Amino acid sequence: MSGSPNMSAGTEGSAAKGDPLLQIIGLTVEFPQFGAASRPALNNVDFSIARGEVVGLVGESGSGKTTLARSIMQLVPEPGYISGGRVLFEGRDLGTLGPSELRQLRGREISMIISNPRGELDPLQTVGNQIGNVLRAHTPLDGAGIRARALELLRQVSIPAPERRINAYPHELSGGMAQRVVMAIALACSPKLVVSDDATSGLDVTVQAQVLELMRDLVTGFGTSLLFVTRDIGITAHYCDRVAVIYAGEIVEEGPRDAFFENPRHPYSILLLSAFAQNERLRRYWLGDTTAGASRAREQGCPFANRCVRVQDRCRVENPERREFGRGHFAKCHYPVER
Repeated sequence: MSGSPNMSAGTEGSAAKGDPLLQIIGLTVEFPQFGAASRPALNNVDFSIARGEVVGLVGESGSGKTTLARSIMQLVPEPGYISGGRVLFEGRDLGTLGPSELRQLRGREISMIISNPRGELDPLQTVGNQIGNVLRAHTPLDGAGIRARALELLRQVSIPAPERRINAYPHELSGGMAQRVVMAIALACSPKLVVSDDATSGLDVTVQAQVLELMRDLVTGFGTSLLFVTRDIGITAHYCDRVAVIYAGEIVEEGPRDAFFENPRHPYSILLLSAFAQNERLRRYWLGDTTAGASRAREQGCPFANRCVRVQDRCRVENPERREFGRGHFAKCHYPVER
């Protein structure tokens, strides 16, 4: 895997030199609550992905990862809605596109892989038909051309005996093969961006490693950018060029992979890393008291203040600004970790 790309600082994300493929500016997504004000699931998020880049978005359950992934696709689950900010894809504001334009965009230029392949595949259609549906919708192929392309895609995702599997139904596939079929569907039209939403979480470790290697090789071969959403920060160390950490709907740290793992700056990033650490002293220090300040509900200030072992009064009243700690390495923290 190639090293981390050069990053240039900017107020609208840490994109590589030149215009980013995807640019998210001040994105806020809210969900209404009965008898109370709407609750933001994403809060003023700035984020970007360069062409050909593999970016890992990591955070615990409920941090806003899936909401961000679906916001890119303009598929925020109801009753949620985008209340502020923009999602730009090749300079186009996706929020201004109509339903038919978005349908043409999804699958052809941006595609998504979800964590439950059996939930995404139609149990009443064969694998070949489901790949063919995407090809019919977004390419001029038909008949023999569709079948030939479907077989080619099955070979590319390492499905054994593709001539037989093309006529198989989803229930006849293992979990790993079903996920490979979903990958084939996602890559059918050679999209410019693939969003993988925890796509390997339901697989056993051996199959997960195979699928991750395959996914990385395929997006590299297709020249496709990849947003890899995951709860496992260890995966990002092996498969991503850049890492972004999300907590309570805000990206609290992001940077090139090597810089991030060599010198994490945000206390939450270290909390995540400590979960995988073999150093017991580090684990005890960062996991020993995660309730610091928990008696005060967060109304303003840093979203991590109620759990941070470094919390001070300023953290509870003032949300930190995004600061740069090296080329392309940013964090939002009043009292970042120094080494």
